[in-house]
Amino acid sequence: MNDLHPHHSVSATSENHTKLAFSATFHCLIGCGLGEVAGMILAVILNMDNHTSMALSIILGAIGGFGLGVIPLKRAGFGWRWAFKQVLIAEGLSIAVMETFEVLVQVYYPGLMDAKLTDWLFWEGMILSLIAGFIAAFPVNYIFVKKGIRHKH
Repeated sequence: MNDLHPHHSVSATSENHTKLAFSATFHCLIGCGLGEVAGMILAVILNMDNHTSMALSIILGAIGGFGLGVIPLKRAGFGWRWAFKQVLIAEGLSIAVMETFEVLVQVYYPGLMDAKLTDWLFWEGMILSLIAGFIAAFPVNYIFVKKGIRHKH
């Protein structure tokens, strides 16, 4: 006879899915968020136009997201090609969703694209864009975790 109670294991599994999805989304947020914010800071410092600012922040956000995903796999001894493919499969959609929502907030938050680094509006917008990205990407990661697509960090 099984020592685990059926209702207990279902609850534990659902809780584990939620915890792992939260962890995966937070992990993605760190990589994407660091790259995204770094891109916006560089764009403001270099006085780039809005389109170039967005392109730079998206590129650095994607690099940060993928980089943070690849690093633990490389440390575990996997090759670059395999590690990149795994991150693309397991985290690519999450990164794309997160980046999309971060950019949407940045573009549509009134005055944000014209704010300077010393303006509270700039930092408020960055924080709100990261929150929006997290909220949007969490369901993607939850579904991936539930289907067994996510790898553990």
